Amino acid sequence: MTSIHTRLTEFNKTRLQGMLPLKYQAMAIDVFCFYRGTCHLFYEDLAGTKAFPQSPPVWLCGDLHIENFGSFKGDDREEYFDLNDFDEAILGPAAWEVARMVTSIFVAFESRGIKKPEALPVVKVFLDTYRRTLISGKAKSLDPRTAVGVVKTFLTTVKKRKQKELLKRRTFKKNGKLMLLVDAQRHFDIEESLKKDLVDFIEDTITRIECIKGNYKVLDCIFRIAGTGSIGVKRYLFLLKSQDEKKKYLLLGMKEAKPSALKPYVELEQPTWLSEAVRITAIQERMQNVSPALLSPVIFKGEPYVIKQMQPSEDKINFDNLDGRYAEIERVAHDMAVLTASAHLRSGGREGSAITDELIAFAEDSQWPNALLNYADKYTTQVKKDYKAFMLDYKKGIYDK
Repeated sequence: MTSIHTRLTEFNKTRLQGMLPLKYQAMAIDVFCFYRGTCHLFYEDLAGTKAFPQSPPVWLCGDLHIENFGSFKGDDREEYFDLNDFDEAILGPAAWEVARMVTSIFVAFESRGIKKPEALPVVKVFLDTYRRTLISGKAKSLDPRTAVGVVKTFLTTVKKRKQKELLKRRTFKKNGKLMLLVDAQRHFDIEESLKKDLVDFIEDTITRIECIKGNYKVLDCIFRIAGTGSIGVKRYLFLLKSQDEKKKYLLLGMKEAKPSALKPYVELEQPTWLSEAVRITAIQERMQNVSPALLSPVIFKGEPYVIKQMQPSEDKINFDNLDGRYAEIERVAHDMAVLTASAHLRSGGREGSAITDELIAFAEDSQWPNALLNYADKYTTQVKKDYKAFMLDYKKGIYDK
């Protein structure tokens, strides 16, 4: 069997090699961080599994786990809680998405010292709610008006955050001019010639984005890393200032679009996308009720990128704050299941994805949930085994080379 080290380094060979030690450092924090950074291992193993329930094709987020749900301001300027990471998005079997999510619950709980008897009810709530939402045949969304419990409190809190709070965290003044903070941990300086090219590119690009109101100029840009699995892809942060309105600023993110990690393992025929960035944004717009502000695919120096506005409201639920509050955790799992099923329903019937009637028939089959739950339970043991092997090499310094 191929070693974990070989599988990881092979997958990451197209990433920025100088950034990979930071990715491996993030993955070493705990078993859930390792799981988040190894989506490709999950699907490589799943594709080789024979005893796995069949399911209709749907548009997948691809890397669905409990921390890939969050709040954001949509292009209608309202707050939403939804799936929010589509880098790995692809057309694939519905059960693959659910298995990735259910396994994430087991693994995340394990990393927090929560045992299987406490995790099982949460998993069952997710599976049951996912099925019932599909059977209803109606996609739903969550915003401050429709959310309840923890998600409603969460959305109400983040709605109060202001753009100036985000600017205060991300910027400083130099010679009276606002600049982006560089900490050499998550935010880095860019070589001057590249910075000039980036500034020119963004200033030209924003003139063609209809929803940007105002004459903006780029004040600064830096290299940024975020997340776990995406560390090693090119990612930039821009600070823009309106030339028409005093003290009006805009933070814009631009992230390189790589091929989906699922692509080698999904046998379904895929659309011919103009670029990987078009794939990501098109599927995101299909699956979400409302997409984030300024979401757009672009090409910079021949490479595809996705740009979107960075927002003070973009956030994720911290499950550590819900420690021991199982009724509330189950409610969050319920909401995440509703959103997952709704994304599959909403995007149904598009370029090969199953129509609503097929998804309803799939959900009415009572056999596959137990088979999927058993797979996720067993695969959690495999994740822990892989993490242990990774940590043995990591502590030896092998990943520093």
